[in-house]
Amino acid sequence: MQIYFVRHGKTEWNLQKRFQGAHGDSPLLKQSLTDIQKLSSFLGNTKFAGIYSSPLKRARTTAERLAKEMGYPFSIKIDERLREFDLGKMEGLTFTEAKARYPEQVTDIWDKPDKYDGHSIGGENYPEVIARGKNFGRDVGLQFKPDDKVLVVSHGAALGAIMGGLLGYTLPDIRHNGGLSNTSLTILETKDKGKTFKALMWNETKFLDRKMEDSDSL
Repeated sequence: MQIYFVRHGKTEWNLQKRFQGAHGDSPLLKQSLTDIQKLSSFLGNTKFAGIYSSPLKRARTTAERLAKEMGYPFSIKIDERLREFDLGKMEGLTFTEAKARYPEQVTDIWDKPDKYDGHSIGGENYPEVIARGKNFGRDVGLQFKPDDKVLVVSHGAALGAIMGGLLGYTLPDIRHNGGLSNTSLTILETKDKGKTFKALMWNETKFLDRKMEDSDSL
């Protein structure tokens, strides 16, 4: 079976280069509504056996609009395991502000996942996000048929950890494939009911048909 992982559309805080995390949130940009429509067109006639979303509004809105565009006939399943990485005291700060206050954490979260200490600022560590993501992947792998496709809408930092975990990467290399752009598509496949996964597509954005900006991948 295949899981189509989508990062939510770009938000006001993404544009402002501000950490959102597990509790912060901001509205989608007008451009994102167009991007979501383009992703829907790219997916074409793909039939999904299930659609899952993080509980945060930016992800739910993305999932709801995709479902509507594709004529998905069932309700979207909200799953807490897909919530964004809890970034503690960094949430709501611009990247510049966060780097000034928590330089070690800002460096480590992107470049040294095995060294990152989210607990020191009241947030999560990578192993915790990886664990909930792997639990979700196993559940989905067991629940659906071998030829089913499932759509999942979540967040950049969380998906980097979740998908790296599903692919079996070690903690230092969990971000081996790089970051994820807003409204990007990544497809992972499992042939053993969620025990192992391989990547079929990573951070695909060509369907957006526009110049990607730095803030699209923050």
